[in-house]
Amino acid sequence: MKKKILILLGVVAVAAAAWFFMQGENEGDGSVAVETAMVAKDKIVQTVNATGRIQPKTQVKISADISAKIISIHIKEGDWVEKGDLLLKLDGERYRAAVEGATANLRSFEANAKLAKANLNKAEKDYQRTRELHARKLESQATLDAMFAALEVEKARYESALDQVEQTRGVLKQAQDDLSKTIIYAPMPGTISELNKEAGEIALGSQFQEDVIMVVSDLDGMEALVDVDENDIVSISLADSARIEVDAFPGQVFTGTVSEIANSAKVSGMGSADQKTEFEVKVAIAGNRNSGSAGIVNVSNDEVRKVKSSGSLRPGMTASSDIVTEVRESALCVPLQSVAVRTVDELQSAGDEEEYDMEYEPDGDGFVEVVFVVNDGKVLARQVTTGIQSDTHIEILAGLSEDDEIVIGNYRAISKDLQNGTAVTVSNKSEEEDIASR
Repeated sequence: MKKKILILLGVVAVAAAAWFFMQGENEGDGSVAVETAMVAKDKIVQTVNATGRIQPKTQVKISADISAKIISIHIKEGDWVEKGDLLLKLDGERYRAAVEGATANLRSFEANAKLAKANLNKAEKDYQRTRELHARKLESQATLDAMFAALEVEKARYESALDQVEQTRGVLKQAQDDLSKTIIYAPMPGTISELNKEAGEIALGSQFQEDVIMVVSDLDGMEALVDVDENDIVSISLADSARIEVDAFPGQVFTGTVSEIANSAKVSGMGSADQKTEFEVKVAIAGNRNSGSAGIVNVSNDEVRKVKSSGSLRPGMTASSDIVTEVRESALCVPLQSVAVRTVDELQSAGDEEEYDMEYEPDGDGFVEVVFVVNDGKVLARQVTTGIQSDTHIEILAGLSEDDEIVIGNYRAISKDLQNGTAVTVSNKSEEEDIASR
């Protein structure tokens, strides 16, 4: 144990000695060791990263319009269905009884209307006969008035009977419509991507609440539904290209375009430190590898259904998307780490040379974006105007020229140590070391 302690102390001593040696070497000439690179033009692509899930472009949630028990389901999850295929049947006994009752009531009211019509015809004839007799002074005015009143009563009865007939026809039509809804057919061709109920369960009916029995999806047209941060949504436009990676298919990249951008945000964690404001963006996936039945010959209907429903992308898979928002084919650009955000005081000249006394225009918070340019072994902090950026580089709109030698490392030097006029020692990696470090 004692021997191990001595060895450990020896290692620490060697490391400390090496550190002090390097410090002394730096302090000896007063320079800071840095890595540099030349400013050049290159292609730069700005992207916005967002995560979400895969879903069909077109899908229909199947719910019952009436409340009833499910007596049979004629498909299973994953099956392919054509438009008009039978999906399920609900218990229609109550609705058949309603149809039969409404039919009987209609017949009864139609009979009543027929009788009322006959009574009306008789009242009209009695009134006409009485009026003729009254004209010849053979009937009194009182009798004529009584006949007229009887005629008006029969007219009202007949109109009431007709109204009852129409009302009962409406009840019958509603009952027949309810009965027809006990059998549910596929509204579109597609795959049964969800099946949430089994035979014997109750379908609540959509008039009470959403009660999805199953979902029919077109798996030949898929999209990624991703959440984009509110700070990034302003840079995304319709038809922007995108690269989509799906966790279930490592190493594979799908391409797509932005097809829809939400107008309103969704907020999660309202009022907490984790509150996020995001917008949903739909990215239509191009070249979807989900297969259809085209080109399939000499197979049964069941085999065709299996082929159609065996696509690669499935609803609910986790996906991440890099949406391309801007591309510069030939932009003056530098590595991201070479741009420092410093205060004016931090950039004051390290010496007395007037050539290193620079003027800067800080932003509202007092900060300046600068890049350190190397000239004759010393650095000068140049204020720059930046543009778009990729994962590794940022565009320089003003402040630098092509072939300027700039500091790209190390981080401590760029963020803290360097000032105007600081002497530097360039210690760039060789090409072989750079390749090996990657």
